Amino acid sequence: MRTLDSGRTALVLVDLMDRIVALPLAPRPGTDVLAVSLELATVFRAAGAAVVALRVERPNVAEQPAGSALVAEVAALADAVLVKRTIGGFHGTGLHELLQAHGVDTLVFAGIATNLGVESTARAAADHGYELLFVEDAMAALTEAEHRSSADLDLPRFGEVVEREAVRFG
Repeated sequence: MRTLDSGRTALVLVDLMDRIVALPLAPRPGTDVLAVSLELATVFRAAGAAVVALRVERPNVAEQPAGSALVAEVAALADAVLVKRTIGGFHGTGLHELLQAHGVDTLVFAGIATNLGVESTARAAADHGYELLFVEDAMAALTEAEHRSSADLDLPRFGEVVEREAVRFG
């Protein structure tokens, strides 16, 4: 694992919303994903690296379900909060333009669900040419099989899957 450049790296936190963190998840509970994600966000902020939080809104509904806001601590640490209306975080959100305006070429991912919001956003990020890192202990899915399939088979095709301890700035 190489050392990250804080001026060219952003942490992307996916769907760390109250109602999603509270779901029964695997291989770890959402509260564990949240704790590691907040630790990462604090490290990124201290290094001067960008922290972007994505949250999903259901399209074409009058009111979002209860718990659809970001966890308050996530919102407080985010430099930018973007709303997505699809599974992935690039379509129609301005994420690519935001990252380009800040000279970011490397993305570090954390969030829920590994095989849905994280993986879909990562696939688009790879299409845009970003270098990608995935913090395995800061992700979870609805089942362990879904998480393992994504973390062990799919995500390594787009970038490097690491544990929290491997994320370092120079």
